[in-house]
Amino acid sequence: MSRGRLIVVGGGQSGLAAARAGLVNGWEPVLMEAGPEPVGSWPRYYDSLRLFSPRGYSAFPGHPFPGDPDGYPGRDEVVDYLRGYARSLDVEIRTGARVVGVAADGLSFMVELADGSRFEGSALIAASGSFGNPHVPTIPGQRAFGGRVLHVADYRSPEEFSDQRVVVVGAGNSAVQVAHELADHARTSLAVRDRVRFAPQVIAGKDLHWWLKVTRADLLPPSVLARIVTGTPVIGTDKYRKALEAGRPDQRPMFAEFASDGVVWPDGSREQVDAVVFATGYRPHLPYLRSLGVLDEAGMPRHDRGVATGLPGVGFLGLEFQRSFSSNTLRGVHRDADYVVTALAGQPRGAAVA
Repeated sequence: MSRGRLIVVGGGQSGLAAARAGLVNGWEPVLMEAGPEPVGSWPRYYDSLRLFSPRGYSAFPGHPFPGDPDGYPGRDEVVDYLRGYARSLDVEIRTGARVVGVAADGLSFMVELADGSRFEGSALIAASGSFGNPHVPTIPGQRAFGGRVLHVADYRSPEEFSDQRVVVVGAGNSAVQVAHELADHARTSLAVRDRVRFAPQVIAGKDLHWWLKVTRADLLPPSVLARIVTGTPVIGTDKYRKALEAGRPDQRPMFAEFASDGVVWPDGSREQVDAVVFATGYRPHLPYLRSLGVLDEAGMPRHDRGVATGLPGVGFLGLEFQRSFSSNTLRGVHRDADYVVTALAGQPRGAAVA
């Protein structure tokens, strides 16, 4: 007997994981994907992106990742993999279906799409990700700056910045990788508020993810992880560390403000800059859930490990550190999906969750 229709908003890796978990647990999943195909934001990432988890650790349950299991897949490989996985699922996938609102009556959810159509379900999982809401910090003078300002979400390749003066803002994987490749084409600096932290990709001949699995560190809850790890480490070989030490790119403290033609560094010196690339992360963007009361004043989900607090039948997937370090990654999202779908199945309907 079916538990009912499970509406999944977002057809990327999180949405596909939710659909699989829903199917296994007796739901009838329906994916609502705003884009033309169920591959999430992967096609829009920068050209040179490679996973820092090997293929063998990036595969979904029952669906091996093609290629060398110890190799690191690129962006286009991930896109192809997700396409194949979506085809393998026996679920309804609606593309071009942008959800603009959700209403609840205590027993079911009514989803409204941008084209005016409506769709009803017994439970709902928001898995639309955060790529559509890149975070750019507010810096004094930015409106007066005459150069180019962009988030790494809009960056594709370094060639378009050839012979320019570029500052990349951030200290995580994307910031360091983009600054590293830009340094071969442009005069590039990496501007950071804190130091860049590195984690080796291979330890004693084994990939970092082998150690994370063996030690079960990959399963540590965020509250414990925060006491062990400070900041987000850059995972990779020594090439990034050596490049920074060699000044390609050079590393500087975050600039204090923009000038009309560049930036002002903390020591008061001004420098002409052509472009600033912010690699400063993303924020959840869930405006379609506002009427349900499951978001706080800042629009962030109110949840316990991905299960909405205050309203039964609503879950979230793909949130950073939702349950662990790997929550919003290919290798970790299925664990979260199983947890959230199981929790939703056990909830009483028609009453608030304590």
